[in-house]
Amino acid sequence: MYESGQVRKEAAITTSVCVYRFFMEYEEYAKHEYYMRLALEEAEKAREIDEVPVGAVVVRGGAVIARAHNLRETNKQASAHAEFLAMQKASSYLGTWCLDDCDLYVTLEPCMMCTGAIILARIANLYYGTKDPKAGAVDSVIEVRKISRLNHHVNVESGYLEQECGDILRAFFKEKRQKPKRDKSQFKIDK
Repeated sequence: MYESGQVRKEAAITTSVCVYRFFMEYEEYAKHEYYMRLALEEAEKAREIDEVPVGAVVVRGGAVIARAHNLRETNKQASAHAEFLAMQKASSYLGTWCLDDCDLYVTLEPCMMCTGAIILARIANLYYGTKDPKAGAVDSVIEVRKISRLNHHVNVESGYLEQECGDILRAFFKEKRQKPKRDKSQFKIDK
């Protein structure tokens, strides 16, 4: 049988461990939230130029080494997605295609093209804000990361600032639906 002092000491140790774990988890979440806020700043830049508001940042060793936002309409290039452009900038900065010690933060679940690029670049960790029920290739439409035969598997966490990441997209598309559709005939080439 324990003496009451021993019981109090064990209870104090257990409480201290629980408090320590809580603060460590909170600190970890705050770090991810900070980087996701930077990605949201990039998404806002995209919205300001009438691009789909998606932003991304690449982090290595706690430092942001690349930032980007969607530029598909501006560049007239299908691959000009935020995460794709951010990885290109990171590769250029580091002088290598292999980003295996980098983390990618993106406001929207990556599409199939970007998920493929993330795997090929060997990104260590992917953090995304909100799911993409129409084109998401991580958890929604296709679950590429569950293909066991791939040579690289990315650690994925989602839901960081999910509401804010979703809100900027919903507001953008609500505004788009209220405007007349663009005339696609201007893009056709006469034969």
